[in-house]
Amino acid sequence: MAPVHGFLYPKTATGRSSLIPSPPWHYSGDLLTVEYRTDPARVAELLPAPLEPAAEDPGAVAIIWADWQSCSESAEELLDPVRAQYKECFVVVRCSFEGRTYSRCVYIWVDKDFAIARGLHQGYPKKLGSIHQTRPHPYGQAAPRIGAGGRFGATLAAADRRLAEAVVTLREPSETNGFVNGHPMAHHRFLPSIEPDGSPALHELIESGAAGFEAGPAWAGDAELRLLESPAEELARLEVTEVIGAYFRQVGVVWNGGTRLWDGAAARVDSA
Repeated sequence: MAPVHGFLYPKTATGRSSLIPSPPWHYSGDLLTVEYRTDPARVAELLPAPLEPAAEDPGAVAIIWADWQSCSESAEELLDPVRAQYKECFVVVRCSFEGRTYSRCVYIWVDKDFAIARGLHQGYPKKLGSIHQTRPHPYGQAAPRIGAGGRFGATLAAADRRLAEAVVTLREPSETNGFVNGHPMAHHRFLPSIEPDGSPALHELIESGAAGFEAGPAWAGDAELRLLESPAEELARLEVTEVIGAYFRQVGVVWNGGTRLWDGAAARVDSA
């Protein structure tokens, strides 16, 4: 039997067809963040065992639009931009595991298949969507500036339905880009058994974060945020009760793996 190669399917003789290359993965992008509060019970219902709600401000939510350019260590994707550029919108809450506070992505939509594949590996619950946000530019009248008075719009749709829309007006420099997405991520990696009624083939809680990070100045602002109902999505359950604030920041991130925090398979054996 011939050996096959590739970090993820499809595996081939050369490995060139794999949906994603092996880490590390590099990201450069514009982040537009709106933080708000919702009913803490709506956050708690999205936290499976062994996670618990955050001790402080358990109803805090961040919805983040990101316009990314990404590549592997070779950077070859940057010269073939269709393989490098994508957009996403993700929803982050905070949670607790063994007394430590984590951030957790509970919903996320992207517009490229390779981004979904990376999510499968990282534990992000990625789905296809249509994501758009206003891009800044230092010249001309067709783009806002990154500064006081700059106005940015953002929209999210999936399965032909608009799910979220926001308008952010920048006001002043900020020391942070918000607090909800400011912790290591706690995600579940999960794969059902191929056997009906069988135990999951993969069920673990992992921690991950940036292996490298750099960023430009953060700007805080005011936001209008609207979530809309859909027959196939539940984002609107995290209804907006109070907008906390909004931010814009350009960032560079390196992702290169994580750490297993909890093994659901081992937990089942121990409880048997």
